[in-house]
Amino acid sequence: MSHTVRTLMDAMERIAPLSMAESWDNVGLIAGSAGAPLRGGVAITIDLTAPVLEEAIARKASVIVAYHPPIWTALKHLTDAEPGQALLLRAIEERIAIFSPHTALDGAGEGMNDWLAEGVTGGGATGDRRALAPHLSQAPSQQLKVVTFAPSTALDRLREAMASAGAGIIGAYHLCSFSTPGTGTFLGDETSKPAVGVPEVLERVAEERLEMVCARSALPIVVETLRHFHPYEEPPIDVYELVALPRRSAGAGRRVVLDQPATLETIAGRLKAHLGVTAVKVARAPGMDGPITHVGVCPGAGSSLVERAIADECQLFVTGEMRYHEVTGALNRGLSIMLAGHTNTERGFLPRLRDRLARELGGVDVFVADADRPRVELF
Repeated sequence: MSHTVRTLMDAMERIAPLSMAESWDNVGLIAGSAGAPLRGGVAITIDLTAPVLEEAIARKASVIVAYHPPIWTALKHLTDAEPGQALLLRAIEERIAIFSPHTALDGAGEGMNDWLAEGVTGGGATGDRRALAPHLSQAPSQQLKVVTFAPSTALDRLREAMASAGAGIIGAYHLCSFSTPGTGTFLGDETSKPAVGVPEVLERVAEERLEMVCARSALPIVVETLRHFHPYEEPPIDVYELVALPRRSAGAGRRVVLDQPATLETIAGRLKAHLGVTAVKVARAPGMDGPITHVGVCPGAGSSLVERAIADECQLFVTGEMRYHEVTGALNRGLSIMLAGHTNTERGFLPRLRDRLARELGGVDVFVADADRPRVELF
């Protein structure tokens, strides 16, 4: 089977669905054509740099999976006058596509967040691990719920008519509905033409409440269809907004509950071994000298999750980098901070991504670029 760039994109979607990405992020195919053949290998890197691009060219890669998006803000020009843009132009000239997963890879189950959490536990089991900011997802067909009330004799006809207009779809299932019996009342004025009873007399009718989910885009035709097939002159129609559902195991950051409480020094040692670094920066919150059970983690720059970590009773927050005032603010609120360097908390995951992508692509040379190196090093 011949692979295309789309094959790579589909594989990455299975590993890290782009719907997992933060709304501010720039993920997906950054440059290139999805229909282009996957002539050579796939290079994986944290950043697209000149050495990484040269290595990809030398190894005849067709795609570079660059974790950090090489295009972050909108471009008004694309020329070789700016070094970052020159790299993009060179990649395009060499017919090398560029794909960026970034926060989609962070938030996905068994993604970068979970890998970093392993560094806190030392690879051992934990009592609990969940997202600090759970990913919210909503199927397009379940954005709204349409409710009506009708005699039971009309229910099957209404259900089928609304389903034909697009209501009642839940995953692979169609004609999904729920009904409950009850008693409806109404009193029509002298101009009314009730389907049951007579004007100006209070009527009590055995009815059923019919509920069906619906996409927002399908609502107009669903309502029109309901009105057409409902036996009443004035059909009762309620429309409810449905909220997105959280996924506890996916989303931004992780909160780890340790099976065995550990000291700050022990966790630092585990993290250094996991990341392959010789030192981490530690800021101990006042009075936080005892064992630690609750730890928040986020690769890269995780300050946006500090509030959630505090709300989730974390005693320690592990990330790559934070500003001085962000650190002091966390310390003042009883949260210790451990910083290991931005890309140090990301790069070690690349071999795991390589192996998963290689299995998905079967026969394609997937490699972590040797030229990918930390921009900031400790001496």
